[in-house]
Amino acid sequence: MTTSVLLDAGVVTRCRRRVHLEHDPTMQDAVTAPPDPTAEQRKADAAAHRQSIADEISSLVGGADGGGWTEIPRGPDRRSAEREQLTLEAMAAGAPFIWAAQLPRDQPGGRRGAIDLLVATAGGYVPVLVVRHKVSDPGSGAQTSPLSSPRPSARDTDPARRVRPQPRDQLRLAHVYRSLQACGRAGGEAVGGVIGLDGDVVVWHDLEAPTWPGGRGALDEYDARFADRLAIATTAATGGTALARPSRIVECRTCPWWPVCQVELEGARDVSLVVRGEEAAALRAAGVRTVDDLARLDPDDESLPPTGVPLTDAVGLAKAWLAGLTVVRRVRAITVPRADVEVDVDMESFGDAGAYLWGAWLSGADVGERPGYHAFATWEPLPTDDEARSFAQFWQWLALIRLRARARGLSFRAYCYNELAENRWLLSSAKRFAGKPGIPTTDQVQGFITSDSWFDLFGSVRDNFLCSRGKGLKTIAPAAGFTWRDPHASGENSMRWYRDAVGMDGTPPDSGQRRRLLEYNEDDVQATLTLRRWMTSPEIEAIPYVGDL
Repeated sequence: MTTSVLLDAGVVTRCRRRVHLEHDPTMQDAVTAPPDPTAEQRKADAAAHRQSIADEISSLVGGADGGGWTEIPRGPDRRSAEREQLTLEAMAAGAPFIWAAQLPRDQPGGRRGAIDLLVATAGGYVPVLVVRHKVSDPGSGAQTSPLSSPRPSARDTDPARRVRPQPRDQLRLAHVYRSLQACGRAGGEAVGGVIGLDGDVVVWHDLEAPTWPGGRGALDEYDARFADRLAIATTAATGGTALARPSRIVECRTCPWWPVCQVELEGARDVSLVVRGEEAAALRAAGVRTVDDLARLDPDDESLPPTGVPLTDAVGLAKAWLAGLTVVRRVRAITVPRADVEVDVDMESFGDAGAYLWGAWLSGADVGERPGYHAFATWEPLPTDDEARSFAQFWQWLALIRLRARARGLSFRAYCYNELAENRWLLSSAKRFAGKPGIPTTDQVQGFITSDSWFDLFGSVRDNFLCSRGKGLKTIAPAAGFTWRDPHASGENSMRWYRDAVGMDGTPPDSGQRRRLLEYNEDDVQATLTLRRWMTSPEIEAIPYVGDL
């Protein structure tokens, strides 16, 4: 297909409707959501990470005269066409390493884009991507090469790493590989490398390996997705009938086009407002297009297609949405395990760099320790070994409370909200800091998180309620009467506050932002306490039972 539309690599993981809106000329003046400051900060962090990797690799492979390293200049005064020409000239000259390459536009194929690093091979060039997330996990089997030799020919089976699945990375590499093919500069092997957050090795991917569903390779998956997005964009650009309609998905929360789609979805009372993603698509295929249609369904109708969620719940959510209710009871009687001594726990982390704060609220029977909020933090910028100290202090304090409760013949239980995050950092902290003073073994941590002493309140909310606006703590706790002191309280915003609190950007550490983070964390643990008490109080009867709607 020959088209004037040119798409970058990100399009294959982007919402199909968003692709349409981005290329629809009638939407140029539409009101979109403002840029997310946290997302902008992540972009800046990623750019800084890429530059640090560039500096390291160039020092390793450039030689005394820098002859092995070619960097394509960037900046507001550098047009794409100029950078494309410089990249073509560097490839024609056989430059071993080309940083910040701008791929020639593939007009017939509809592709454009850039790549962090092109590495010369015997047959052409292969792409290497630099990202600010983890690309491997402890284990074995990953194909890696050192930064001093970031070539596919230097790769070997790594005994200490296994590949962490990152579909987006592989699809971006596939896009560049197809672009290199289009200009006749692709290497003989369909491979691509990724340098992750650790920044110590290149992890190599075979883009033809059958590691995707149905035995497909990354290139096969990319080709199918790109053809679909190209058709959507071309149709939008030429005024054709839209090939993608709006439907609410997780991505909507941060999409700049959500204000546009929200108006359309709410105007149509679209079923995706209460049942998202593939479930909504399955219902539409069965003729259930609106929330009203869903609310009228008989949950016992076996002729209806499976939706991925119990049909009884889907119908209940629709009824709650129509009634303007954030939460309704799935069951008539709600129970939450309680104990004589209770501790609410919440952890704050900074991306994959570490967990800088463990907060706990002690309540219940007297165990000789001050009730209320306890914070265990490090204010040294992550990553830092001081994280071991703060984690050890938290663990030893929690163990002490458990021991004192047992010594007094009292029951004990600790609570969190959505244990995935807490469990991840409990286990990884024990592994990373093994052998340091006060650090538990991974067996001790595993024993705790699988015991009755550790309870995930999120699971209890999921089992006992239907939540038409989501089950996040910031959504469900207000139904119990809890309000955060900070009107901007959110996990995303806490990332920005943390940067200021530790002076991560070269500015003096901000004590005010440290207090803000401590108050935010304290409110989080009080929120779970308030929620639990509310769920086990007579007040819960005021929440409608779904069967009565």
